[in-house]
Amino acid sequence: MAFIMRCKLNTTSNIFRALVTMLVSLLLHRVVSANGGGGADDEIDFPPMLDSDDIRYYAETHDVEGLHWALSSVFRRSSRNTNAQEIVYDLPAAIVSKGGGSTYSTKYKLEMDVEQAKYLVENLKDEAKVAYLRDVVIPTYKKVLSRIPPLDQLERTGGLYAFRQADYDDGIAEVYNKAIHVPDFDVLKDSESKPLPLLNQNFDAAKIEAKWFGEQAANEDADDQLSRPGVVVIDDILSPEALARIRQLLLESTVFYQTKMPLKFGGYAGAYIDDGLHDKILLALAFELNKALPRIMKGNPLKYLWAYKYDSDYTGISTHADQAAVNVNIWLTGDEAVLDKDHGGLVVFTAKPPPGSDFDYYNKNTERAIEEIIAPTAFANVTVPFRYNRCVMFDSALFHHTDIFSFKKGYKNRRINLTLLYGEMKTGGVGGAGNAQDEL
Repeated sequence: MAFIMRCKLNTTSNIFRALVTMLVSLLLHRVVSANGGGGADDEIDFPPMLDSDDIRYYAETHDVEGLHWALSSVFRRSSRNTNAQEIVYDLPAAIVSKGGGSTYSTKYKLEMDVEQAKYLVENLKDEAKVAYLRDVVIPTYKKVLSRIPPLDQLERTGGLYAFRQADYDDGIAEVYNKAIHVPDFDVLKDSESKPLPLLNQNFDAAKIEAKWFGEQAANEDADDQLSRPGVVVIDDILSPEALARIRQLLLESTVFYQTKMPLKFGGYAGAYIDDGLHDKILLALAFELNKALPRIMKGNPLKYLWAYKYDSDYTGISTHADQAAVNVNIWLTGDEAVLDKDHGGLVVFTAKPPPGSDFDYYNKNTERAIEEIIAPTAFANVTVPFRYNRCVMFDSALFHHTDIFSFKKGYKNRRINLTLLYGEMKTGGVGGAGNAQDEL
């Protein structure tokens, strides 16, 4: 793997800030990487987590191998590792504050973890791992679940349950929010080991960009009644092979560490690029999409990615906007699981904060955003129903929320979305400030 050692002085970036005098590690890393990995990484003083500047550095050159190496090296040193001897850092406060801590959970999160563990027992071929999940992990989760009181007794914590001594005695610290099974799928390759496209062969970049910018060519697709400037719906975005592999990855990977306060935020578990969700196939997809849409993605490299799994007994994500230029949501649950075919997807409001406004203020005070930005447009929005392998790509400055949803019970039926964020946010009028082509 070709890796360019960077030393960023006077910067907020975390990674490699101690490597100014370690040029020898560059040579060692090249040699070791060419031989499939090894001990040279131990010479590098990795930070507890990467920041957006680090991700951008690799994303600007679409360096799948480099970004994966950096992310996996940091992750291996984290307390997610089941091998205590390899752990270097406790969980960073930024991860804990997002709900990814290891000293608390929620009933819906542990129930989801039990479902996943049972799914892995039924599908994995690794007998030792299956035995560990069956005989240790699942019984431990069930013991803890039996102690979690009803939500009305957890109002003070918004529904979060702090582990008790009895839970630790039963071994919850050894199994909860640990990287028990991380398949880390590579990019798809053909018989000659050449990377296969992850986007569907019918992916029409020209038409997608015409819709994004509201150009005349967009009118040629009379069947698309949902897309409009700044909001584009793309059906069957992934190739069949990529769809199957990415869905398998998200069903199997025990990296969904984030839980939310169900009495305040709803019920969904999250996995993030800087905390385990860094598989090469996901990075390759993010970069392939970035390259496929040059006008939309100009100056907007990958910034972040995550995936969520939802519990239909709760609500989804409330009204908010994400700090990026382009937001890409891909839905990865089969249509047979969706009980309400007219909903279950996303509601995207078409009003944006005015130029020069305090976006953080509105995003932290959504009632004011609704009152001052969304309501004056009569709540104009695009409501996109959930469909398997459907993508909704939109201007990330637009406020949006999960639509009401109802899915069948069962682990494989849970609502799953993959989100990719690109670039930095641009605020402005509906559909983009000024010339959308220049903005995005």
